Amino acid sequence: MGRSRNTRRREAAEAVVEEVDGGLAELIPDRDRARAWTLLIDGAPQSHVDLDDPAYLGFEYQRRLGHVIDLAAPPGRPVHAVHLGGGAFTLARYTAATRPRSTQQIVERDAALVHVVRRVLPLDANARIRVRSADAREGLAKVPDGWADLIVVDVFSGARTPAHLTSVEFLADIRRALKGGGVYAANVADGPPLAHLRAQISTAAAVFPELALMADAAVLRGRRFGNAVLVASAHPLPVAELTRRAASDPHPARVEHGTALAAFTGGAKAVTDAAAVASPAPPPSVFR
Repeated sequence: MGRSRNTRRREAAEAVVEEVDGGLAELIPDRDRARAWTLLIDGAPQSHVDLDDPAYLGFEYQRRLGHVIDLAAPPGRPVHAVHLGGGAFTLARYTAATRPRSTQQIVERDAALVHVVRRVLPLDANARIRVRSADAREGLAKVPDGWADLIVVDVFSGARTPAHLTSVEFLADIRRALKGGGVYAANVADGPPLAHLRAQISTAAAVFPELALMADAAVLRGRRFGNAVLVASAHPLPVAELTRRAASDPHPARVEHGTALAAFTGGAKAVTDAAAVASPAPPPSVFR
C-alpha cells in the first residue's frame, strides 16, 4: 500500500535554521500535521502554526489567548487587532480565520525573523494583516487613539519580556489605543516566587478596572515556571465563559478575578518605567 500524501510531505519537509536578529531561529516541521511548523528561537519554543488549519492552536498559552480573541466580540464579527510580538504570526492567522475581514497589525522588532516567516510560512494574501518591523512600544505609539478592539502582547527577547513592556506607562498607551470596550491580553511568563506575575497584575490594575488571569494551577501555586494570560479591560470581562473554556482545555487552566486576584498579588507594587526590569529567565529545564 502506498504512503499517504501527508506522510510524503512530512518526510520531504526539512527544518529551516537561520540566524535572525534575536538569535538562532529554527522552523521545525510537525511530524503529525502535514503543513504545521514550530518556531524556536535559541531553543525556546515561540510559536506553532498549521498552514492548513490556522484556527488550530497547539501551545497551551496560545489556546488561552485564543479564548480571549473568541470572546472579544460576537462570534465571527471582524475586529481591529494589534499584535505586539509576531513570532510566526500564529494569533493573527487565528483571528483572520475565525473573524474574516478583521483588520490587523503585527509589530515585530526582528526584521530578519519577519523575512523568514513570510518566506517559509506565507500569510494568506486575502488576510488584512499588516506587519511592521519595529519595537513594540514604538509601534504601539503609532496606533490611533481608540482604534483597537483587541491588543495582544506576546513579546520576548530570548525568553524574557523586555523591561519597557512591563510598566504602567506602557499599559496607559495600550488603553489609549483601545476602544472603550476593547480588551488587552498578555502572555506573562514567571516561576516561583511569582514576583513578576504579581507585579504585572498590580500594574494592569493601576490602568484597567477589570482584570482576569488564566494559568495552570501549578503555576499559580508557584510550583513550576510557566505562562499566564493576563486579561484587562475598561468594561466587565466574560469571566464565566473564560472560566468554562479554560477548564475544558486539554490542559485545563484556572481563572482568577475580583477579590481573589487582588489577594493573589500579595500587595505587589505597580511597575513604572523608572523601576522596570525584564521578566525572569526560565530555568533550562523548561525547554528540555
